[in-house]
Amino acid sequence: MSKLFRLGLLAAGLAACGLLATGCGLHPASQFAPDVTGKKIKAGSLDGATLSVTSKNFTEQILLGKITVLALKAAGADVVDKTNVQGSINSRKAIERGEADMGWEYTGTAWITYMGQSKPIPDPRKQYQAVKARDLARNHIEWLSYATFNNTYAMAATGPNAKKYGLKSLSDMKKVPPAKRSFCVETEFYSRVDGFAGMLKAYGIPKPPANQVHKLDTGVVYDATAKGTCLFGEVFDTDGRIPALHLTTLTDDRHFFPIYNPALTIRESVIKKYPQIATIEKQIASRLSTRVMRTLNAKVDVEGQEPVLVARDWLRSQGLIE
Repeated sequence: MSKLFRLGLLAAGLAACGLLATGCGLHPASQFAPDVTGKKIKAGSLDGATLSVTSKNFTEQILLGKITVLALKAAGADVVDKTNVQGSINSRKAIERGEADMGWEYTGTAWITYMGQSKPIPDPRKQYQAVKARDLARNHIEWLSYATFNNTYAMAATGPNAKKYGLKSLSDMKKVPPAKRSFCVETEFYSRVDGFAGMLKAYGIPKPPANQVHKLDTGVVYDATAKGTCLFGEVFDTDGRIPALHLTTLTDDRHFFPIYNPALTIRESVIKKYPQIATIEKQIASRLSTRVMRTLNAKVDVEGQEPVLVARDWLRSQGLIE
């Protein structure tokens, strides 16, 4: 859940509608995919299959999507790349409507946003099991193995500001004089049930005036926070720019934010037809730790590398493809 990569991508579709433009629908993020063959992922195990993969439009999601595209391709499938869809809801609806076969989702997002639950389950395994059971029963969407990293929301400040105001936890935001409590947040976070308003309420902080809340495009928050546009910036815990920009994250000491473990979600009819996808996905999910995801995100957002090449190089480094 990190910033859209600021690169000149290979996709003409992105150039036409812009990285953050609405109306791009389910057009692929890029048709370019390097040639790959299976290694630990068994080559030929998906020969004859035609599959489509969607993702949301931020770096981590695009990386997970590209990893999946390449892994399926290495197994022999013909893969339609429908990654980089604007907004969580649109990517999710693509799977529900059968416009895409699969995409990575986060347990907390599904539980709060899609399933309308107000109270997250603090135990990661129990949260996953609850989401998995409900989605399959109600929507015929299967959740495969989940990764251990928790891409939860966090609030960050610069090191100097954290020191100046004694900021270590979200409760410490109250230490800051109200006139100095400025926030940089992305639009989706501002409007989510598990987002800005809910966080303020949980920590007993009055809603600041409009001129102290900067609603920014996905990812712009990091630079704005580092440059002092606002005191507090909404970030994601697995984002590689947190250490790169020397930001300090505040502990969620009241455990407001849900757990966001990712798993590949897939239409039930597809996984029944191609059960071998579960084996492929498990080999990927078991290798995705917080450290790994921060490193991969940083290669795109900090170093400026192309996501599909970062995905390929990581799969190769794990011996999954050649």
